Amino acid sequence: MRHPPRLGLLVVGAAVALVGTAIAPVVTASGATPACTVEYSVTSQWDTGFQGAVKITNNMAAVSSWSLTFDFVGGQKVTQGWSAKWSQSGTTVTAANESWNGSLGTGASVSAGFLASWSGSNAVPTAFKLNGTTCNVDAEPTPTPTPTPTEPPATGEAPKLHVSGNKLVDAGGATRRMLGVNRSGGEFMCVQGYGIFDGPVDDASVKAIADWKANTVRIPLNEECWLGLSNIKAEYGGANYIAAIKDLVAKVEAHGMTPLVELHWSYGQYTGNSSGCSDAHATCQKPMPDAQYTPSFWASVASTFKDDPAVAFDLFNEPYPDRATSTTTQAWECWRDGGTCPGISYEVAGMQDLVDAVRGTGAKNLILAGGLAYSNDLSQWLTYKPSDPTGNLVAAYHVYNFNTCASESCWNSTLAPVAAQVPLVAGEIGENTCSHSFVDTVMKWFDDRGLSYLGWTWNTWDCSSGPSLISNYDGTPTAYGIGLRDHLRALNG
Repeated sequence: MRHPPRLGLLVVGAAVALVGTAIAPVVTASGATPACTVEYSVTSQWDTGFQGAVKITNNMAAVSSWSLTFDFVGGQKVTQGWSAKWSQSGTTVTAANESWNGSLGTGASVSAGFLASWSGSNAVPTAFKLNGTTCNVDAEPTPTPTPTPTEPPATGEAPKLHVSGNKLVDAGGATRRMLGVNRSGGEFMCVQGYGIFDGPVDDASVKAIADWKANTVRIPLNEECWLGLSNIKAEYGGANYIAAIKDLVAKVEAHGMTPLVELHWSYGQYTGNSSGCSDAHATCQKPMPDAQYTPSFWASVASTFKDDPAVAFDLFNEPYPDRATSTTTQAWECWRDGGTCPGISYEVAGMQDLVDAVRGTGAKNLILAGGLAYSNDLSQWLTYKPSDPTGNLVAAYHVYNFNTCASESCWNSTLAPVAAQVPLVAGEIGENTCSHSFVDTVMKWFDDRGLSYLGWTWNTWDCSSGPSLISNYDGTPTAYGIGLRDHLRALNG
């Protein structure tokens, strides 16, 4: 997806590798219902700060506005927050509703998150009040504290996919399809200096994806962050970034889903036609990967995951050398062979270079390669298909309602011939209408041919500018996302 840098949204989602989740106890007497309940969690924590969240459930009469208060006991200080107006006076923290989430009916819940600093200890608050009413306790005089039950980690097993003819199959030879979502954040948060992920990546948030009956999660990456280059804050780059990605991959696999790691943003200055930015750093979508860093990036990623055949690799998000070159032949040659490409000032790493970088490590993992025109054009993909000694190469395709090839007639003429020879995965499908009529059409065409697709994106952005599938990381769908959710559940339920 050619998304713009979301600077206005990014400050609310900073996080680093997870260190576990602390949950505030809910105090109730047997059989009684508290007037309100608050679930407090620390979703991420690092040396000087942490990311926290609260889920408030109102069991009283409906209210048109709400205010939650609690006290920190370890010297913590809220620095910023989202989905509520956060403030702190001394040790007392207040979270008041925004204009759009003030209504809270009986039995209804609302969630909000924050970033805070800490030192010494990060003790969990023990008392919460909603509009002045104490939560997590009932009217019984001597309630017995009972810790909130924590669901044990999932212990599923992700399939080990490989290519067989034009199908994806698992280790037992059964045909599989990659059906799921993208989890954006890892491509932009770190390079913009805000964190590693956009929103929570704890087990509960990954389970919410699995609850949609998704079987694949595509995880966009940034090569400068992975390699820990000097322009990346140390706490978000290099070993810290790699550890966070490995942790998310493990969580995805624990829920039986395929992790598809993908290079989204890369190095190289490009100011030509359709340039996303003038910056040489990996701060936007470039027309092609760069020879300076991308082969090293893929050699490192492949070395990291080569002993885990459940992890799949997507070489480069959305190539568009066709916007820089003067002929289609030049564009496809640049795509495959790299080198000095017309219209691109930096040395390009072609798809063959990247396949070689992965296979040079001994990794046999599944590899995806997207075509031209932001992966929307596969018309000559078979002609310029890179050589893969393992035979484990897949064609990747992206389609949105505003793309050139966004009709069944185009799919019939350009995609069907490719899908007849190699597996075809639509790594991104979506629309910017806050509806799902277009993706419904896409899914039907792909279903009829046994092909794979992944919705963009599992993030809580505006569905018309993202487009985003969810309005909450508990899996609450947007008007657009409900189409994918209901379809996946119908297929895999």
